[in-house]
Amino acid sequence: MHIQPLGGKIMQYEDENPELLTELARLAERNDFIDPELYTKYDVKRGLRDSDGKGVLVGLTRIGNVYGYDVVDGKPVAVPGKLIYRGYDVEDIISDIEQADQFGFEQVVYLLLFGELPNASQLAEFDAMLGLYRELPNNFVEDMILKSPSSDVMNKLARSVLVSYSYDPNPEDMSIANNLMQCIQLIARFPAMVAYGYQAKRRYYDGKSMYLHNPLPNLSTAENFLRLIRADKNYDKLEAEILDLALILHAEHGGGNNSSLTVHVVSSADTDTYSAIGAAVGSLKGRRHGGANIKVIEMMDDIKAHVKDWSSEKEVGEYLRKIVRKEAFDRTGLVYGQGHAVYTISDPRAILLREKARKLAEVKKCTEEFELYCLIEKIFPGIFKDEKGEEKRICTNVDFYSGFVYSMLGIPRELYTPIFAVSRISGWAAHRLEEIVSCGRIYRPAFKHVGELRPYVKLDDRH
Repeated sequence: MHIQPLGGKIMQYEDENPELLTELARLAERNDFIDPELYTKYDVKRGLRDSDGKGVLVGLTRIGNVYGYDVVDGKPVAVPGKLIYRGYDVEDIISDIEQADQFGFEQVVYLLLFGELPNASQLAEFDAMLGLYRELPNNFVEDMILKSPSSDVMNKLARSVLVSYSYDPNPEDMSIANNLMQCIQLIARFPAMVAYGYQAKRRYYDGKSMYLHNPLPNLSTAENFLRLIRADKNYDKLEAEILDLALILHAEHGGGNNSSLTVHVVSSADTDTYSAIGAAVGSLKGRRHGGANIKVIEMMDDIKAHVKDWSSEKEVGEYLRKIVRKEAFDRTGLVYGQGHAVYTISDPRAILLREKARKLAEVKKCTEEFELYCLIEKIFPGIFKDEKGEEKRICTNVDFYSGFVYSMLGIPRELYTPIFAVSRISGWAAHRLEEIVSCGRIYRPAFKHVGELRPYVKLDDRH
């Protein structure tokens, strides 16, 4: 089957007149350029950040918090990173889950949505509710996924979220109870939306076999996801445990990350749940946000191809310097997976995931590759300081290890960012509810106009 993404007169016109589109793009580029010095002149908080990179305070939240430094005598002091869900340290949550030998993502979803840890009966009831909603509505797969496949799973997911509006008998009911139910249903259905969107992509764009498995209500989110994407539906406990850990670590990251802020902004306009969550999916797709782990994997492929001895600190270091100098890989000067906007000394998510990755690497016989990751983590801060001459602290972030973990699980790269969405929908839902309950004012930041007033020219007088 040949997929024609757009078709029709617009595509035909473009094909017949390529020079016109080039000229229009040139005009847009010329007239949309803003001199970077103007941002300094007017003290614009570009990207809602201060000049030192610290985020501008634009909201309040009780859902999640990210610690990377303390303020002592009015000055920031770097501290080991902490990730807090509803007042609880994520490290404590994960420690308890591991000791109890349980899957924990569903507990975290409950905590984020309702602000309290569930007891055993509450968790069982909530698990049953999620299990009930894991299957997509009747005819949804056939009509909304298979009949209009997409080459990108995130775009397919966004569309699946938006068309869910049409399957909801009360999509515009803005009561807390209805919004909550809509959010729970989306949380439960995201794994199937992602898996089926991927299968359609395999069939129609990659020319590979497509297999559609039903989710099982008695399985965890991690177990169901592995079951849905694999032809034989099989997985082992360690594989499900490490995916469960990844889901927990990606579930929430404060209100200031781009996709969660998107939920707040869009929800503040008093729109429906599907519009708000769909917008968040679009944000997460971006390579500066949820797509970062793919860039890590691509970078590591490049390093492995150009460095003969992966254990050599000298060889690996020399190639990292080439990347920083924009002489290698994608010529951006960025070493992906290193550095974070908030974390300074350490990213707790990276630490927790690294330890699980070590165990999985032993099982999958990937220890040599794992040690390469550890070596880069060890030597890059010094290289950055040497090359940039900056004292800025650089720590490894969660993206550095997440892609490696997914690759060892045999998860296709097209699903790395969608897995992030399967997890982060829980945080988005919590922020959606918080905005509806507490805020009640539309986001309306100021933009300074730096264009010039011009006298109007009539059509016949234009050249």
